[in-house]
Amino acid sequence: MVVGARPASPVLWVPFLPGGSVPIALSVAGREYPPVEVTIDPDRVAAFARSLGADPAAGVPPTYAVVYTWEATAQQILGDPNTGIELSNLIHTDQEFEWARQPRVGETVVARSRIAADLYRRGVRFLTVETDVTAGGEPLCRSTARLLIRGGHQ
Repeated sequence: MVVGARPASPVLWVPFLPGGSVPIALSVAGREYPPVEVTIDPDRVAAFARSLGADPAAGVPPTYAVVYTWEATAQQILGDPNTGIELSNLIHTDQEFEWARQPRVGETVVARSRIAADLYRRGVRFLTVETDVTAGGEPLCRSTARLLIRGGHQ
């Protein structure tokens, strides 16, 4: 990190003697975002299935969940100035899913995300984003995505 450089929020720099400052993370854990409706588009599902070597006629591939969870809510989280995330500093480390059932092609699902954890350790920030997806008011899927956000200043 360049001396005197300041990363984007949510880090608050507090004076620290002698002659320096230390970062204090301002957590956005618990922040919830409005629900987003996503229709499971037949053409996109077919293209996604073919890209995996799967038969498009077999229905929605399990890994298509990344489309209706993360894609549906990423703009909300990345566009939220309070999260302080610069896309160039973001590393999507992993994502896991739990399903009540798979969606059907043409079905409209509702995805709602929240920041479950926001930790700052040794100049690196770790965010956990949980997205609950429902269809017709019934649980469909839960996604847990873990993100690493680098400091942005080398």
